[in-house]
Amino acid sequence: MQELRQPDPYLSRQLRLNTLIRLRWLAVVGQTAAVLGVAYWLEFPMPVSLCFALIACSAWLNLLLALRFPSAHRLDATAASGVLLFDTLQLSGLLFMTGGMTNPFAVLMTVPAVISATALPLRLTLFLGTVAVAAATLLVFFHLPLPWFPDTELPIPFIYVAGLWLAVVSTIVFTAVYAWRVAEEARQLANALSATELVLQREQHLSALDGLAAAAAHELGTPLATIALVAREMERSIGTDSKFYDDVTLLRTQSERCREILKRLTSLSSASEEYLARMPLSSLIEEVVAPHRDFGISIVLERMEVAGPEPVSRRNPGVMYGLGNLVENAVDFAREQVVIRWGWNASGVTLQLVDDGPGFKADILDRVGEPYMTTRPSGQAGGQATEQHGGGLGLGVFIAKTLLERSGATVEFSNSPEQGLGAVVNVRWRREAFVAPAGPNAGPPV
Repeated sequence: MQELRQPDPYLSRQLRLNTLIRLRWLAVVGQTAAVLGVAYWLEFPMPVSLCFALIACSAWLNLLLALRFPSAHRLDATAASGVLLFDTLQLSGLLFMTGGMTNPFAVLMTVPAVISATALPLRLTLFLGTVAVAAATLLVFFHLPLPWFPDTELPIPFIYVAGLWLAVVSTIVFTAVYAWRVAEEARQLANALSATELVLQREQHLSALDGLAAAAAHELGTPLATIALVAREMERSIGTDSKFYDDVTLLRTQSERCREILKRLTSLSSASEEYLARMPLSSLIEEVVAPHRDFGISIVLERMEVAGPEPVSRRNPGVMYGLGNLVENAVDFAREQVVIRWGWNASGVTLQLVDDGPGFKADILDRVGEPYMTTRPSGQAGGQATEQHGGGLGLGVFIAKTLLERSGATVEFSNSPEQGLGAVVNVRWRREAFVAPAGPNAGPPV
């Protein structure tokens, strides 16, 4: 079976080169229009040649990148940060020659930092933000005069310039932090959903083994029948006195045994498939709980009030994995006991897990079930769950919650009001979403 690998989470951070090139062409056009408008329409004195030299550097870099790399090329984090650093310094140079922080376009210094926050790692975003803040600070004190009417001074109070500096720096910090947080949550959610898809693929591979068993039984049936027939004929012809009689008898009996095994495999994949695919709620709970009984924690099963016949569901690998993960987490955090209660009525099916552990902390209770959010203290062993579910990053609970919600369930996390009890997980289905329709070969539930 081919190994399933989780996609590299850093691939989603690579910026497309063509995107940066188009943004820079937009900046080149805007900067050129601004210089032409101020110098030749308003006729304000300014160093036009130096400004166009900086704009030409930006255009030259665009042409170099466009000719050197294909349009679909994606830059790694370091290369992308280098390109954005150039944009920051180029804009700072233009502002230096056109009034520094008194120039109304100084707010554009926030753009490279915001782009970095949405696509690059935090350390590179901090670096670009620091460079932008440092450049803005220097532009407060070192710059050429703001282009204005000839032979006319435009006195701007220093406190006003300080306010402009504070506004630009605040915009860089706030927008960069906000953009980084939103993008990081989106990346985490995408990575967690990828992990969920991997779990489902593994479950589907396990289900596919049933079909492989049926195919093997079909292909091996004919040669085994031939072997059994030849062994019977040899057994009759050599007689009981031959020294090979016992070997031939053993060969015949073992071939018949193989045929019986293949017959059972075939029956598992055909007539009884529907029969085995259906299971009542109590059997589902017992199958989920069984692997977790030998870890020193008592698991108590309690049936709540019920109304009507017991609901029978279709065997769902996602539901079994999700419930198994919740039980595993309850066992990990429990001190002595985990209580599992279940019940049903005409409208729904309810399952409740309660442990006697410390419960959820108040500051993270509302976020339980989000990806990359853990309730496990750092350094806690956490048994097998930590290794299998993202090292305590909350992926296990997120995957369990996602799989159960795909089956139509609602999952709620809370703390028990009862003395001595801790975390509570409530899982509820509408009855029609939980109950499996009976097929022609359904038979009695297992």
